[in-house]
Amino acid sequence: MAVVTMKQLLESGTNFGHSTRKWNPKMKKYIFTSRNGIHIIDIKKTSEKIEEAYQELSKIVNQGGKVLFLGTKKQIQTSIMEESKRCGQYYVNHRWLGGILTNFHTILKRIQLLHDLHKQEEDGVWKKLPKKEVVQLKRKRDKLEKFLGGIKDMKELPQALFVVDLEKEKNAVAEARKLNIKVFSMVDTNCDPDLVDYIIPANDDAIRSVKLITWIIANACIEGSGGVAEKPEQFDAKNVLKPKLPYQPNRRPYQETVKK
Repeated sequence: MAVVTMKQLLESGTNFGHSTRKWNPKMKKYIFTSRNGIHIIDIKKTSEKIEEAYQELSKIVNQGGKVLFLGTKKQIQTSIMEESKRCGQYYVNHRWLGGILTNFHTILKRIQLLHDLHKQEEDGVWKKLPKKEVVQLKRKRDKLEKFLGGIKDMKELPQALFVVDLEKEKNAVAEARKLNIKVFSMVDTNCDPDLVDYIIPANDDAIRSVKLITWIIANACIEGSGGVAEKPEQFDAKNVLKPKLPYQPNRRPYQETVKK
């Protein structure tokens, strides 16, 4: 049974690539055509690559492996967090701190500090401290939670990295490749597919597109861990909310498929 339908791929805007002026020739075989100066991705190939990634990721999780979800663009942060939590995996949805993978032993110390700060507050230690010091401790805890909260239970390196926006997250991808961690990624028409082990050619800017692919990846993890993954008909692209943008006069209405 297919893990996604062609209709869902179209409704979610996964087929809209970048401007024909901003493309990577290595993505040529995944491009169907161009329209109004925008490359259109071949969703048949997207579907095929999704199936490949799904099966491999399920296998990794079934063998006890863990997956780290990564996507730091503002409009996709919620999707990354929600779907990784749904499948019991880890996530980074704010700035990637250099060395999260290649300098993991140091990151573990920061994670331990985060746990210590939480425990101090729970045990009432902060109540005995001056207000100014408590404010500083809360600020430190909140900052650590923001950047490391999604990996605070990660005791060892993940076996796979799922990335949204290969170009933006290139430092994380480089770390993963250096450690032979398998990289699964949504790859838009402006990216280099050679950097990825399992490519999913798709629009990595549209919220619905990102939500759909991330939802599928989460399902693969759930199935791999022996759970019951949601069925394709349970995903409704129309219910995916658009980000709330601050009012700006003379701004064009928000369009998910408009590219940089």
